[in-house]
Amino acid sequence: MRSSLSTLSLLQKNHGRTRATEQSETVIPSSESKNGISKVGIGAILKAAVYDPKRSSPFRLVEVIEVPRPQLVPGHVLLRVMACGVCRTDLHITEGDLPPLLPSVIPGHQIVGEVIEGASARIPMGTRVGVSWMGGTDGDCWYCQAKMENLCNHPVFTGYSLNGGYAEYVLAREDFVYPLPGNLDDAQVAPLLCAGIIGFRSLRVAGVLPGEKVGLFGFGSSAALAIRILQFWRCQVYVVTRGQAHREMATSLGASWVGDEDAIPPVALDRAITFAPSGKVVVNALSSLRKGGVVAVNAIHLDQMPSFDYDKLLWGERQIRSVANMTRDDARDFLELARQLQFRPEVTIFSLDNAHDALLAVKNEDKSGSIVIVP
Repeated sequence: MRSSLSTLSLLQKNHGRTRATEQSETVIPSSESKNGISKVGIGAILKAAVYDPKRSSPFRLVEVIEVPRPQLVPGHVLLRVMACGVCRTDLHITEGDLPPLLPSVIPGHQIVGEVIEGASARIPMGTRVGVSWMGGTDGDCWYCQAKMENLCNHPVFTGYSLNGGYAEYVLAREDFVYPLPGNLDDAQVAPLLCAGIIGFRSLRVAGVLPGEKVGLFGFGSSAALAIRILQFWRCQVYVVTRGQAHREMATSLGASWVGDEDAIPPVALDRAITFAPSGKVVVNALSSLRKGGVVAVNAIHLDQMPSFDYDKLLWGERQIRSVANMTRDDARDFLELARQLQFRPEVTIFSLDNAHDALLAVKNEDKSGSIVIVP
């Protein structure tokens, strides 16, 4: 899940002031309550993996503790969590690359859950739904009114500015959950909810057309799903990635060509999408483009953009575009496409008790497929 740091700064400034943040007053952790989780009323106790920036360390990014079950509030649904994908954005949050918005928070924004309270005509009781990175928008700002809700001035982010899915139960806004296709099991559908949706949006931002030559720089969960769409669009796919396991996966999924992180694709690319949080990778992708080509940067955080030669790399109407969050239309369109193509991503499952190890698996890129936590 991706966003610009300027949006995050704005969110910090406006946190708690808009409709989109109403849930935070009820379910977001508070430093004044036991175990760093705010009391939400008397009820059942659940387990959750909590990130507390004051207690977190490289040896224990999150701590699994007991917390009160969230209480239902108007306009929301209470979900029993069935699976939650682990995203690189979760790693950026828990390693401190992104500034903390709360004293502590339950990460996780690729949530598969069953509605157990707050059912509506659109979402009946027992419906299996998905929750993604965008947890809500204000609906009133210029961007929302202009159908660009991904750039909303006052958004909330699941697992960042409100509690997420590294837990047994989670509260979500009813209008930001998505009924899920029934042909995938819980663990397989979880990675679709951010890695899949944001990968799909990245292809849209890059302006990919059927039959084009497209480079994927980095080959984690999102790229492994994007390649299926590109193949459906009859594109030639060139993969540059550092991990041996990821190179083997790209080969097994039918990439036209696969190289290591320093390799240059053998053809000039029409489009490129970068998935690694590295400015150097963006420049490498730019150097692989034909004139008029586009690089879409699918990253919420980059280490640093190195200097580069404008005359050689950007001139010629080449473009660099950032990918910021996703819209509900992106989610609905992608999930329908996933149903048609019968996506069955490879996954590695971790228990909730091993949430720290799941985050390390994303960091180290030493597991095949997408990483998923099952409570």
